[in-house]
Amino acid sequence: MKATRTQALRTRSVRTGGLSLRLDLRALTVVVLLLVCALAASVVLIGTGDFPIPAGDVLKTLFGGGDAGQEFIVNELRLPRVLVGLLVGASLGLGGALFQSISRNPLGSPDVLGLSQGATAGALVVIVLFSGSATAVTLGALAGGLVTGLAIYLLAWKQGVHGYRLVLVGIGVSAVVTAVNGYLLTKADLVDAARAVVWMTGSLNGRDWTQVWPLLGLCAVLLPLVLANARGLRMMEMGDDVSYALGVRVERVRLLLMVAAVLLTAAATAAAGPVGFVALTAPQLARRLTRSPGPNLVSSLCMGATLLVTADWASQRAFGADQLPVGVVTGVLGGVYLLWLLVTERRAGRI
Repeated sequence: MKATRTQALRTRSVRTGGLSLRLDLRALTVVVLLLVCALAASVVLIGTGDFPIPAGDVLKTLFGGGDAGQEFIVNELRLPRVLVGLLVGASLGLGGALFQSISRNPLGSPDVLGLSQGATAGALVVIVLFSGSATAVTLGALAGGLVTGLAIYLLAWKQGVHGYRLVLVGIGVSAVVTAVNGYLLTKADLVDAARAVVWMTGSLNGRDWTQVWPLLGLCAVLLPLVLANARGLRMMEMGDDVSYALGVRVERVRLLLMVAAVLLTAAATAAAGPVGFVALTAPQLARRLTRSPGPNLVSSLCMGATLLVTADWASQRAFGADQLPVGVVTGVLGGVYLLWLLVTERRAGRI
């Protein structure tokens, strides 16, 4: 009774004509606060670098009031980097939430399933075998992620795709692809190997408007598609049988959302390299903040964006501009979180 009363206090129903919308006030508050934090971190990050700019001057420049030097630094050099960071973090957060909800497993993220490694393999093939341009490397990473996602789905299929089978198959595919990546590095010459290692670290350095627009367009297409199927995804967390009984076309929704998650992950990896563990930690942290059941798609998206720009700012403040790639920071923090998650799941008897 007490839990029901608490849930009622946290939610409000809004009716307009024949439509009814149920709002979770706590989740909405968390989303708003995360957006504010992401925007504040972005403004501070734009002002950080070899030529520091106060936050007030950054805002004035963004609205067209800065001098010529500030406009060049902010709009041409730093703003694209920050926008790529926001879009990559949002894509990884949303993709991780989709995979964890589909697999019904907190370990079901692109990092664990091997999608990031698959995108890395595609980029390494282009770098090592063809010495391709930056655009070719991006396309190779996108293709590698899609092929890996298709392989995982087909190998995990057995009258449907189920959670633990998906995770186990993904771990196996990840191990195979990681071995392939190691082999490609051993076959590369010194220049290509150094270039590949830099890309594999995961970094926002040198990102410009050419990375912003494709990622922004993909997110603009996929986000409405994902949110339109959010209700079916939430039903699927209760089990396939219950979902079928409620009228959800389970395999169709699962395949559609898996394709969306693979595209988001592959595009984020293509834009910034394999930035580790954001897809794993963002949905978990978002769920702990909202204390809300279900996939928490919007809050995970906002959490991913906030995590990545904050990690990039922390790396620059601690080690100087362009000294430590953001993938190193997220890898260290995410690795610690993964260990904690494994210990927690083991104590709870779920693994």
